[in-house]
Amino acid sequence: MGLTTSAPVEPDAGVAAWARLRLAAWASLVANIGIVVTGGVVRLTGSGLGCPTWPRCTDEAFTPHQALSYHSAIEFGNRTLTFVLAAVAVATFVVAYRVGRRGPLRLAVLLALGVPAQALLGGITVLVDLNPWVVAGHLLLSMAMISVAVLLLRRVYDEDRPRVRAVPPALARLAALTYAAGWAVLYVGTVVTGSGPHAGDASSPRNGLDPRGMSQLHADLVFLLVGLTVGLLLALLATRARPQAVRAAKALLAVELAQGLVGFVQYFTGLPVLVVAVHLLGSAVVAAAMTWALVETRAAEPSRHQPGQPLTS
Repeated sequence: MGLTTSAPVEPDAGVAAWARLRLAAWASLVANIGIVVTGGVVRLTGSGLGCPTWPRCTDEAFTPHQALSYHSAIEFGNRTLTFVLAAVAVATFVVAYRVGRRGPLRLAVLLALGVPAQALLGGITVLVDLNPWVVAGHLLLSMAMISVAVLLLRRVYDEDRPRVRAVPPALARLAALTYAAGWAVLYVGTVVTGSGPHAGDASSPRNGLDPRGMSQLHADLVFLLVGLTVGLLLALLATRARPQAVRAAKALLAVELAQGLVGFVQYFTGLPVLVVAVHLLGSAVVAAAMTWALVETRAAEPSRHQPGQPLTS
């Protein structure tokens, strides 16, 4: 059953509507990256069980009070930010509905549905005392929402531009392989975290894996990702691909190198909290950059067309 959209807006109003949708899409991306960072603050400050139950903060109240510590305030603050994320998601959906394009609307719906799913999974992490495998799923869902937000951005900038040139299949496969390697890096990164010292609470379990061995596997996958990204960039340059795709591949490579440097620093300095927080932010940016590189590489060359104007055959 397909989504029902509103009637497309008039051309003059369409330009303004698309501008609002672009703003909403950017807000969605920033909000989803922000929730990753604030969730990291909860874990790195040992506040993961600051509110020991869910959906209430305690058995008696939804908010922290009386003898509860600053850990409770940090955990409750992160829960509260979910409402900000929800407000951004709803606003994005409303604007996408007003624009009347099916592609952006579907993505806006996914972002909106991701908020309660994320809240529910976050509640489960509390109820299972921060089980590292569940916590990993909680983070990866946020990364998936970042990918959807980037895809929405790509759609709202180019949704109504007709495609005039196909992408070489080999290039599309290389971009997809690079994206898949990026997800492998992100996943193993969560496993490394689950084996390390920053559990979110002193009493929380670890996954029992060897931190050094998992860190080596993570580093190996990072080298694979960087190699694939270099190959993708060279292939884009050799085929004289779209400038947008080349820029996206360059940006991904730059982010990967910066993130790798931060990763080495945190490993050899004993995982200081501030550096780990920067690395977590970098992971969210990697998720965004690798999605951007994928969609820009696989996109056909658009013809010149202004949003809000009717398409011609």
